[in-house]
Amino acid sequence: MLRPDPSLPAAPAPDAGRRERKRQQTLDHLAQTAYRLFETLGYDAVTMEQIAAQADVAKGTLYNHFPVKEALLAHRFHGELAASLAELGPALRKLPSFAQRLTRILHASAHWSESHRAYLGPYLRYRLATLQPDGQDGGRNPRSGMQELFTSLIADAQSASQLRADLPAELLAHQLQFLYLGAMLRWLDRPGAALRAEFDAAISLFLHGAASGDAA
Repeated sequence: MLRPDPSLPAAPAPDAGRRERKRQQTLDHLAQTAYRLFETLGYDAVTMEQIAAQADVAKGTLYNHFPVKEALLAHRFHGELAASLAELGPALRKLPSFAQRLTRILHASAHWSESHRAYLGPYLRYRLATLQPDGQDGGRNPRSGMQELFTSLIADAQSASQLRADLPAELLAHQLQFLYLGAMLRWLDRPGAALRAEFDAAISLFLHGAASGDAA
């Protein structure tokens, strides 16, 4: 059975309390302010100094939380992603196969991505530049939650004998994550292409590999 809401970040420890809530409120305020400026002035035209001034914080405060504009985008997008995946959870648990669950997730991602296409180039470049194995960046770079979700889906499928179990779920999820990001980059480079079709090709490649049907 699909684990409940695997994409959601762990709840703050009880001793984090008010300090952690205040930090999250600050992060959300900065990211929301930046996004409003991006929508009004255009992403490329907005500077970090403008964001700090509009948010009424010192530049040092902004840079302490977000070293570059792309990090502000990532925080905004990852919050939206977590909310979307939480809404998808009940529907996913009703689907019997890994392929169906993965297709449902990636088709939802395609719908969201098409409405945010103008920002996906800088966001994906930032994500690829900061992508690190779990636990090796000290939590400095925001995570989308997709790899954790993929790991959970794959582990469930392995338990149900739907996927090979001789490789760790974390390793398979890592490979799936790069297929997912690669499909998005290919879509961005091909005007008129359909992201759903790119994701469907990535799903097929992950499930069946690149061997032809005649291969031994």
